[in-house]
Amino acid sequence: MMTPNLIVFYVKDPAESAPFYRDLLGHEPTFSSPNFVAFSLENGFNLGLWRRSSVEPQPSAIGNRGELGFMVEGAGAVEKHYQDWKAKGLPIAQELTTMDFGPTFVVLDPDGHRLRVCEPDK
Repeated sequence: MMTPNLIVFYVKDPAESAPFYRDLLGHEPTFSSPNFVAFSLENGFNLGLWRRSSVEPQPSAIGNRGELGFMVEGAGAVEKHYQDWKAKGLPIAQELTTMDFGPTFVVLDPDGHRLRVCEPDK
């Protein structure tokens, strides 16, 4: 059985996007080249930032077609992240609200990719 462990965002310029994710994730990338930057995460998952113009085959659309989710546990954890990310000046696409699955909010990265914070599915 294979387990997915990588998500790739197509970005205008990995060198411009990397500082956003470095600050958000709290650590340096594990790999960096002119066309691709990768971040390894503690849970074995990896995030790649690939220069859109060098992707083969070329993508048909960019940004805002999906979300990268950050499921956080604990009472008030979603609200704490909301306050932290808002204080950092991250662009809020969806203010803190409660949906069918609980409290949540969405910010955008420099290329318009959605980053959602919510509680774990139960």
